[in-house]
Amino acid sequence: MTNLIIEATDVVKTYDTGYSKVRALRGVSLSVERGEMVAIMGPSGCGKTTLLNCLSGLDDIDSGRVIVDGTDINRLSDNAKTEYRARNMGFVFQVYDLLPILSAVENVELPLLVSGTAAKGAREAAMRALDFVHLADRASHRPAELSGGERQRAAVARSLVNDPAIVWADEPTGALDSTNAEQIMNLLRELNETTSQTFVLVTHDAKMAAYAQRIVHMVDGLIVDEKRTDRAKQPTSPAPERT
Repeated sequence: MTNLIIEATDVVKTYDTGYSKVRALRGVSLSVERGEMVAIMGPSGCGKTTLLNCLSGLDDIDSGRVIVDGTDINRLSDNAKTEYRARNMGFVFQVYDLLPILSAVENVELPLLVSGTAAKGAREAAMRALDFVHLADRASHRPAELSGGERQRAAVARSLVNDPAIVWADEPTGALDSTNAEQIMNLLRELNETTSQTFVLVTHDAKMAAYAQRIVHMVDGLIVDEKRTDRAKQPTSPAPERT
């Protein structure tokens, strides 16, 4: 049985602006092992966010193949793709996207409630996720009562609440100061090491990328280099069940 959770082969993505066509990805191939933490770096406009969106199924691809945890996501219908993401993936973005009228725990449990999980089970899972990110004591606080770092930790908890096979993070520290950025990256590294959670993150910051086990460099829609960091480790076993 393969230990790869992502297998992307010759992925091509072109955007039609109406005036010109922009080839954002020009035949990208990338594999990620289960339990690995990978950072994608490159200059603005190089295609790194497009790659994350194509790998996660947020964007369709023109050609190539993307297999995530054994599923060819581009063969799924739009509805099936949305359901697959909800059940198997977590997302962390630069903007926290927390609903201001809800408490931290209510924000975290919301994806489960929307997908039909019973209220009691959703609340229990949300509290476990907040405990994972060391925010359980702030569960009843609304976003306005949380610091920037705490808001992003709540967003990380929300990404973990469905026990995803993989978490995608697009510039997860971009809106944070250096201290909070380091705290968030230490948290992601801790989760990766203790639960074997797979992370694929996009960042422009080499210091943040160094928290990953592998750094992939992109230029002009192509992967031009990749290297292991000091955190590199042997392939891990599947993540243990969270209880």
